[in-house]
Amino acid sequence: MTDDAIAIFEAHRARLFGIGYRMLGSAADADDLLQEARVRWLAADRASVLDVRAFLVTIVSRLALDQLGSARARREVYVGPWLPEPIATAPDADPHDLSLAFLHLLERLSPAERAAFLLVEVFDYSHAEVASILGKSEAACRQLASRARAHVRAGRPAAPPSDQATHRQLLTAFMTACATGDLVGLERLLAADVVVLSDGGGHVDAARKPITGLARASRMLVKLTQKGMARLVPSFALVNGQLAVLASEPDGTVSTCIALALTPTGDRIAAVYLLRNPAKLASLVTPRALA
Repeated sequence: MTDDAIAIFEAHRARLFGIGYRMLGSAADADDLLQEARVRWLAADRASVLDVRAFLVTIVSRLALDQLGSARARREVYVGPWLPEPIATAPDADPHDLSLAFLHLLERLSPAERAAFLLVEVFDYSHAEVASILGKSEAACRQLASRARAHVRAGRPAAPPSDQATHRQLLTAFMTACATGDLVGLERLLAADVVVLSDGGGHVDAARKPITGLARASRMLVKLTQKGMARLVPSFALVNGQLAVLASEPDGTVSTCIALALTPTGDRIAAVYLLRNPAKLASLVTPRALA
């Protein structure tokens, strides 16, 4: 009987991980959350559960909501900018609600707003269903989702190019300009108000504040590429549904993940995300299954 219960839980793992990861911005935390949800599922009176998926989604959503509060407190004392943990994804993953730019934007929301927004906008639950999942009134969930929608709309990054070849060309031009020290060429690719966010978590060298503006950003990117990453081997990989560059040590260990966010017009780079915290690079090895 326990084997059957485990099989049922595993059949829903992709959706549960997808909710947990988008809620927390951390694959490691989402994995821990699913482990706790699995324990609770096995201990539940499963014979009385009428809708297994709704039951499991409720467990995961409430656990994530509880964890978001403590996570936000930890991020306030995090060394340097905090960026979501990147994950390797399959070719069919949709970057629209999975990109690092989008997950970083969600950090502006309160835990309750984030939960309501994701469940309504990404996972297509009705406000009534979200009310049941979160244990709030339907009116409160409508208000939470509406506020969150306004925040997201105001700061929504451009969707990545649907054509991966176009994105590859942009990444190639970006990396070439950085590696060759072509400041003029690099500045042509960057938006005037470009921001570079470097997440080292205090474990490796990384800028502890956002670098903004064409001149400062260009110089920083060229310096990092020509000195800090000169010995590394770059390669393209699908990260959070879109192409990114992984810079690896000679032994294959990924040291840096470089992802871009575009301007609304799609012709300039609005943000550069440099993920260097070793603790956040483990999920770039094997594509994660998520819904």
